[in-house]
Amino acid sequence: MSLPLEGVRVMDMTVVWAGPYCTTLLADLGAEVIRVESIQVFGPSTRGSIARPSKEMVASLPPFIGGMPDRDPADRPWNRHPLFNAHARNKRSMTVDLLRPEGKEIFNRLVAISDVLIENNPTETMTKLGISYDELRESNPGFIMLRMPAYGNDGPYQNHRSLGIHIEGVIGHSLLRGYTDLEPTANTQVYMADAAAGVGGAFAVLCALNHRRQTGEGQLVELSQAENAAPYLGQAFMDYTMNGRSQSTSGNRHPTALQGVYPCLGEDEWLAITIFDDRDWDLFCEAAGNPEWTQREELATHDNRREHHDLFDSLIGEWTRGRDKREIMSLLQSHGVAAGAVMNQRDAFEDPHLLARAMFEQATQQDVGTHLYPRAPFKMSRSDVRIRRGPVTLGQDNEYVYKTLLELSDEEYDELVSAGHIGTEYAEHVE
Repeated sequence: MSLPLEGVRVMDMTVVWAGPYCTTLLADLGAEVIRVESIQVFGPSTRGSIARPSKEMVASLPPFIGGMPDRDPADRPWNRHPLFNAHARNKRSMTVDLLRPEGKEIFNRLVAISDVLIENNPTETMTKLGISYDELRESNPGFIMLRMPAYGNDGPYQNHRSLGIHIEGVIGHSLLRGYTDLEPTANTQVYMADAAAGVGGAFAVLCALNHRRQTGEGQLVELSQAENAAPYLGQAFMDYTMNGRSQSTSGNRHPTALQGVYPCLGEDEWLAITIFDDRDWDLFCEAAGNPEWTQREELATHDNRREHHDLFDSLIGEWTRGRDKREIMSLLQSHGVAAGAVMNQRDAFEDPHLLARAMFEQATQQDVGTHLYPRAPFKMSRSDVRIRRGPVTLGQDNEYVYKTLLELSDEEYDELVSAGHIGTEYAEHVE
């Protein structure tokens, strides 16, 4: 079965997560995504925080950035970075130094035979590299460029360096998460803005490709990651604009329902339960076997229960404590009560539903071996969307790009190797 974007070539100059996730989705759909990288400059926090971290440093990092096999950076840690490898499937990689004229010439030749360029750097980065959409269009009139800066390509914040957590602070998301007795600084990092931007960017590119198919016209697409994420908080924005209320942290509480996360059997095991109305309460009582405490006067009506929410939480917690979270989840769900086990990574990895749907697919890469990775988030009845290639290593496809696509001779290729454009390891001066 063919893939929807077969025949589309995407140049990928993305960093960290939002941009790489965007190009991952396009690669999953069959686009030939070529990461344009440099062995002379270490990109910020994409293939790691530094080029050559020590084993002690890797051991001290959280799993999503330090979880290399055996916690060992080995000889090429840039190919073992878990955050990078999580979104590096189905892609290619070539290296070139864009800070030198011959590098820019190679870049322009690749633009001429490609369809899309995607980048999510601060606005001034492209300017410093001398890359503009007007110039790209001169090389390829039908070319599409997607720019994904954190806050847009104009305005006071245009050159701010930001990850998802910074963007979430700017749009007010950080204040909506956490417990009421904790400051926002106690929040964990979720990076929802990155994931949202990746999806939004991929959708924008698909629209631009469709427009080009109908008109032959390329275009410049700009996606501000902050503006992309703000609509996800629509309820909070509407509450302010319509009611003048500025929402803040509410813990696990719900504006109208009874809701909480309750302790279960084991260490740090929890179950989330939501009871919307009296009917839900009746169903809960039935599932629990109508214990005596459910007949207390303070819990007689939905309004009573909300008025005594702390008591409600305490009694529910006593009931869940000592019970297996999955067993209670199944029991409550079977009676029509909204309940879900709070899963850790191991729970999710072993979840029977995710396993049944083959959520994780096996892929191999020479510097990390064979592991399971999350697959594309969509299945298509007429396209075989799957991991076709493991996480791409630095410069893995140099020969393909230079010799096959750009038709350089062996001698020309060797000269670029000697000049420091082509390689599979960062230059010694790169820290």
